[in-house]
Amino acid sequence: MASKAELACVYSALILVDDDVAVTGEKISTILKAANVDVEPYWPGLFAKALEGINVRDLITNIGSGVGAAPAGGAAPAAAAGGAAPAAEAKEEKKEEEPEESDDDMGFGLFD
Repeated sequence: MASKAELACVYSALILVDDDVAVTGEKISTILKAANVDVEPYWPGLFAKALEGINVRDLITNIGSGVGAAPAGGAAPAAAAGGAAPAAEAKEEKKEEEPEESDDDMGFGLFD
């Protein structure tokens, strides 16, 4: 769980990014002082160093795009393979069903 100091620095960095201001330790400290948040002196510099060279705006706006890209990339080669893809999908479905059956064999059930 994040501490108060970490969250304060994250929010300060997001404020700076939103205002198109470079994220530096001094600017994070300035925002924290204006908000009357006391943190250890190393936190602002640590966050500024961690965000150095990173485009935070792109990182935030593209956070969900990486999840959908992997299955879409895998679908193109599977379509070219033809009949091999449905057989592989059927095997995966069977593997998912097996743990449910083994739970029933042991006498454990959801409503027992």
